[in-house]
Amino acid sequence: MQIQLNPLTTERLTESLAGKPGQFKMFYDTEDCGCNGVLVIRIVSEPLPTDIVFQTEPFTFICDRQQESLFDENMKLEAEAGYPAYKLTSDSTLFGSNIRVDDRR
Repeated sequence: MQIQLNPLTTERLTESLAGKPGQFKMFYDTEDCGCNGVLVIRIVSEPLPTDIVFQTEPFTFICDRQQESLFDENMKLEAEAGYPAYKLTSDSTLFGSNIRVDDRR
C-alpha cells in the first residue's frame, strides 16, 4: 500500500508528531460503534505484533494485518484546509472524510 500526501497534509502530520517519535496507524475503530467502524489515524510509539509497516517515507504508516484488505493499493490522504481533519481516497473509493488524528503514544 502507498499513501500520497500533499504539502498541507505533510505539514499537519508533522505538527501532530510535535517533534516526538511516532508512527501513523490507519485504524478502523469499531469500539462502541454500531457500524463497520470509523477510520482514525492513530499516532503510536511502536507497532503491535499484528501490525504491518506499509510505508516509511516521509512518515511511517502501519495498519493491522487483518484490516489491510479494507484499503486500496494506492491512496491519497488530504488535510482539510481550515479544519483539523483529513480525507482518505483512492481512484475508486472515499474511505472517509472528517478523519481525526488520535495520539496514543
